[in-house]
Amino acid sequence: MCADSARFARTLFAPLPDRYDRLAEVLSFSQNGQWRSSMVSCLPQEAGVVLDVAAGTAGVTLALARHAPSARIVGLDLTPSMLAEGARRVRAAGIGSRVGLVVGNGSRLPLPDASVDALTFTYLLRYVPDPAATLAELARVVKPGGVMASLEFCVPSGPVWWPAWWAYTRTVLPAAGFLLGGPAWWRVGRFLGPNISAHYRRYPVDWTVSAWQAAGLTDVRARRMSLGGGLVMWGTRAAG
Repeated sequence: MCADSARFARTLFAPLPDRYDRLAEVLSFSQNGQWRSSMVSCLPQEAGVVLDVAAGTAGVTLALARHAPSARIVGLDLTPSMLAEGARRVRAAGIGSRVGLVVGNGSRLPLPDASVDALTFTYLLRYVPDPAATLAELARVVKPGGVMASLEFCVPSGPVWWPAWWAYTRTVLPAAGFLLGGPAWWRVGRFLGPNISAHYRRYPVDWTVSAWQAAGLTDVRARRMSLGGGLVMWGTRAAG
């Protein structure tokens, strides 16, 4: 992630932590939690060390800790205020002894090669200038045979669901964000729909699967969720 992209992401998310998890559920019609659970279920429960990239307020990090009860979980995110809320949630859950949260950049991970057993990343690739390079960097730290999984918004298709999604993301989402969360959530609401559409025009799902494979992942799979509004992907780090 280049400096400009990182600065933009921090600016966008810095005001959101206090209401992030509640509003993410409300504005996604409670789908966000289901998508997270689907992604986490792709990982082995016996994983030793799991890296959660773009951890935000530690929602996925906490789900990983429940899914793999003996694992050491590291959550990494660009935005200190989001991680501060995540740290509060980790302390409240009583799992601080095996969960660590660090400020860092998913495009330049502060970890050696093949150092984690599994890796997740959530809503990340739309914020980086070179998704293929970021995928290669993420795969770099996963041990051969380890699993990498991701969650991202997607764009529904068809004569009914695409227009409905377009109308929701361009009109209802910004307005609801403002009413429930104020100007910061209005900005996020206005940003998301056009950003998601632009991302998939440039990087369709088939391209993303190929980029995962080029990064060294095998048996790459994609699961569209909630009529196409969400996308879970996962694959296994190749040996050698």
